[in-house]
Amino acid sequence: MTLIIKGSGLTIEDVVNVARNNEKVELHPDAIKRINACRAMLEKKIVAGEIMYGVNTGIGEFSEMVLNNDQIKDFQKYLVYNHAAGIGEPFPIEYVRGAMLGRINVHAHGNSGSRLEITQTLVDMLNKGVTPWVCEKGSVGACGDLAPMSQIALLMMGEGKAYYKGKLYEGKEALDKAGIPIPGLQARDGLATINGSNVLTAMSAIFLYDANRWLKQAEIGAAMSLEALKANMRPYTPKLHEIRGFKGAVKCANAINKLVDGGDLKEQRVKCKVQDAYSMRSTPQVIGAAFDALVYARSQVEIELNGVGDNPVFFPEENLQISGANFQGSPVSLPMDMAGIAITMISVMSERRMNRLNNPALSVGLPAFLTKGAGMFSGLMLSQYTADMQIVEQRILSAPASIQSIPAAADQEDFVSMGMNTALKNFQILDNAYGILGIEIMAAAQALDFRDYKFGKGVTKAKEIVRKYVDFLDIDRPLYDDHNKMKELVKSGEILEEVEKEIGSLE
Repeated sequence: MTLIIKGSGLTIEDVVNVARNNEKVELHPDAIKRINACRAMLEKKIVAGEIMYGVNTGIGEFSEMVLNNDQIKDFQKYLVYNHAAGIGEPFPIEYVRGAMLGRINVHAHGNSGSRLEITQTLVDMLNKGVTPWVCEKGSVGACGDLAPMSQIALLMMGEGKAYYKGKLYEGKEALDKAGIPIPGLQARDGLATINGSNVLTAMSAIFLYDANRWLKQAEIGAAMSLEALKANMRPYTPKLHEIRGFKGAVKCANAINKLVDGGDLKEQRVKCKVQDAYSMRSTPQVIGAAFDALVYARSQVEIELNGVGDNPVFFPEENLQISGANFQGSPVSLPMDMAGIAITMISVMSERRMNRLNNPALSVGLPAFLTKGAGMFSGLMLSQYTADMQIVEQRILSAPASIQSIPAAADQEDFVSMGMNTALKNFQILDNAYGILGIEIMAAAQALDFRDYKFGKGVTKAKEIVRKYVDFLDIDRPLYDDHNKMKELVKSGEILEEVEKEIGSLE
C-alpha cells in the first residue's frame, strides 16, 4: 500500500506506518503542481530583486544583511553546514523517517518555495530506505528543529551520513547505492528543508501512538488488580460517568467493565467493601483524564503534521511572501508536556494498586507480598522497590520543558519551545511506564492465582498471556529476568492484542 501525500489528512497512524513499518509514499499530482507554482513565483521574485528572508538575506541576527546574486546559491550550503550542529547519539531510524515524511507534507502545500527535486529526493529516500544519521540533541524547537533537520539536508548535497540496508555510509555512497540523484541546493532549498519542527512532531506522533496502546494496557492491569482485590464494581457503572461528562472516564469505565464481564466479581458473587480506596475506586476518572489529555495532544500534533511549518511562507496565488514564526514548536511542546505527565500520573496509580496487592493490611486476604512462605521468602517485596525507583525518574522527567526557554542568536531568538526536550523525555517516561505496568500486571497475575473464584474473560486472557512468559512465584528466585520479560511484554502490546481478540476493542 502507498500513502499519497497531499498536504492534508496525515494521521499519527500514517506516521507510524511510514516511519516504523516502511510504507511507501507518493506525492499527489496536485501537490506537485503547487510545489512547482510556488517555485516559479519565488524565482520571479529573485530576478526582480525582492528582499526575502533566508533567500537573499542572512538569517537570525543577520537577517538585515542582503546577499548579492553570487552569494545566494552558496548561502544555502553554508546555512546547512552551520546548522548541522547537533551532538550525541543518533536518533532511532523511525524518528528520522517520520520527520522526513512531515517535511514532505509541508512542501506538498506549495508554500515553501523549494524546488520539486528537493521534495522528491526526500520521497525517494523514504521509499528506498536511505535514512540520514542524525544526532538526537541540539534542537531548541524554534526555528524548528534546525540542527537535526540540517543533518537530513546534508544529504541533498550528497554529504553527511546515512543508513542503507542496515549499514551506515557516507551520504553520497548511500544515495548512489540506492540510485537516488543528488539534487544539490539552490536558492531557498536549504532553509525550506530545515525550517520546521518536524522531528519533535514526528517523535510526538510516534509517542502518542505507543502511549495510547500503553494506556489501554493500564486498563487491563487495573482490571486484573481490581479482580484480585475484590473491588466494589459499582463505581464503574457507566451512568455514573456519563452524568459527569468526561469522555475519557466513560471510555475507561466501559473498558474495565468489558474486561471483568463474565466473572464472579462483576456478577456480585464475591463479597466486597461498601467503598474502596481511591486507587481502586477512581481509576476511570484518572485513566480517563489521561485519555482526554492524549486526545488533545493528538489533535495538536495532527494540526502541525498537516500545517505549513516554515519561514518565510509563500502565497503564489497572491504573489505574496510573509516572514513570521510558523516554525515555533510551542503548539506541540505544551500539549506533549501534558501527555508525558499523564503517563507518569497513571504509573503512580498503578504502583499504588501494586502496593495494595503486596500489603496484607490492604489486600483483602492475600498473603503478605504474595508469597506462600512469608519470612523465609520475600515474594514481590522488591518488585515494588523497582517500580518506585522508576516512578521517581518519571516525576523528575515530568517537569515541563515548554517553560524552559533560553534566549539564543544574540536575543533575536529570545523565546524557544524546547520541544525537543519534551519529545526526548517523553520516551524516557514511557520506557519506565512499560516496566512499572509490567510489575503491576505480574503482581496481579500472582494474586489472581491465590483466588478461587471465576474472573472476567478479559482478565482471564491477560493472565494466560502473562503465564506464557513468567511463572507463578512459588519460591523466591531472582526477579530481574521476570521484570524485564514483563516490560518487553507490555511494550510489545501482545496482552492488549490477545485480550481484544477475546473480548473486542477496548476503545
